[in-house]
Amino acid sequence: MINKSDLLEQLADSFPNFIKKDLEKLINITLENIIKSLKTGDRVELRDIFILEAKKYKAKYARNPKTNEKVYVPEKKIVKFKSSSKWAKLINNEE
Repeated sequence: MINKSDLLEQLADSFPNFIKKDLEKLINITLENIIKSLKTGDRVELRDIFILEAKKYKAKYARNPKTNEKVYVPEKKIVKFKSSSKWAKLINNEE
């Protein structure tokens, strides 16, 4: 697993002529724009890497399996992730 600080360190090592604060701003701006796009319902696509898409689920009544009681479930969004076929092949060591 990689976190934001690890990513920042890797970028700082790869691009030593950039200031760490600038690289951190770049990461934050990128993540903020991805979040903003998903909130507005737009699709985030990084070609040959992955696609992120916010899927909306309607509000509904569900059933509690223990008590058989009806429970209201409000509308919600989840983020769908789909990797590109190139990435899938790289991860699975296929060519």
